[in-house]
Amino acid sequence: MERLQKVIATTGFCSRRKAEEYIAKGLVEVNGKIVTKLGTKVNYTDNIVVNGMALDTKEDKVYYLLNKPRGIITSVSDDKKRKTVVDLIKENKRIYPVGRLDYDTTGALILTNDGELTNLLLHPKNHIEKLYIAKINGIPTREQLSRISRGMVIDGKKTGKAKVKVKKVNKRDNSSVVTIAIYEGRNHQIKKLFEAIGYKVLKLRRYGISFLTVDDLKSGEYRKLSVKEVKKLYAQAKLDGND
Repeated sequence: MERLQKVIATTGFCSRRKAEEYIAKGLVEVNGKIVTKLGTKVNYTDNIVVNGMALDTKEDKVYYLLNKPRGIITSVSDDKKRKTVVDLIKENKRIYPVGRLDYDTTGALILTNDGELTNLLLHPKNHIEKLYIAKINGIPTREQLSRISRGMVIDGKKTGKAKVKVKKVNKRDNSSVVTIAIYEGRNHQIKKLFEAIGYKVLKLRRYGISFLTVDDLKSGEYRKLSVKEVKKLYAQAKLDGND
């Protein structure tokens, strides 16, 4: 048996913290009875209803690593009928992307129906590295890169520390290729960091998430994660989150 809030989060319905709020407000039913006590233990075979919606707790978990192409929406659906990352995965189960990549950003993206792992991977405290390579217009100085490394105030909030390094300089067209590793997933974060030091990101690719990379995947290709890889992601997130 597992705690009710964990089971709810595992379905991807909401985060564990949000599940606790639903329970406390009396909005969760287990086998037809309202449950308000946090920590109540349930089975995955129990019938659980949250805020009027029945959850599928018995669904097998699936995990995919996609090399997202440019021009694809990171969403389950799109009201403008544009193609989404879910459309690329030939899977009958309900899956969703872990985090997001911008429309014009390519690279590594995990898709799953495991809500617990999703929450662990997205929470900054768990220090799951997102690895990017960016082409920018200009050649940043060491001091400018140090500002990004230390953290900068973006949209009124300071970013976490980052690892940033110039990999290649092209003086002919005055551009640079820079690698950057961050633990957060704020909206347009990489682009805004470079804009804050005076540069525009011309191309952006996320080539890895923690130990997972898309080096062996062509654009638009995907693969299933192995049981070993999923366990390693869980272990890493829980270990770093307890530091």
